[in-house]
Amino acid sequence: MNSRNRMAASATLHCLTGCAIGEIAGLMIGTALGLSTGITILLAVGLAFLFGYALSTLPLIQAGLGFTAALSVVFAADTLSIAVMEIVDNTVMAIIPGAMDSGLVNPIFWIA
Repeated sequence: MNSRNRMAASATLHCLTGCAIGEIAGLMIGTALGLSTGITILLAVGLAFLFGYALSTLPLIQAGLGFTAALSVVFAADTLSIAVMEIVDNTVMAIIPGAMDSGLVNPIFWIA
């Protein structure tokens, strides 16, 4: 695999990892604090974008791109991907009965 493909694969994996970390953290924080479903989803989406962008930028900077150039590439490449992932993930959480209100120790929270 050439270096450009390796860099793209690394950035994609970092984006996915960051998005998942942000999403789970947001859902955990919102649930633990007893926030409303809407606020919890907004928190999860915001953190997913933040962590997704942050972790996606790292391999690009390590490959020699400047911070601004790397962030521009990440915004262009990852925004749609993160948005689709968030829509699907939060829709699943919202439509499974009791998932958002189940609490962190309930298996239904983690299954959803």
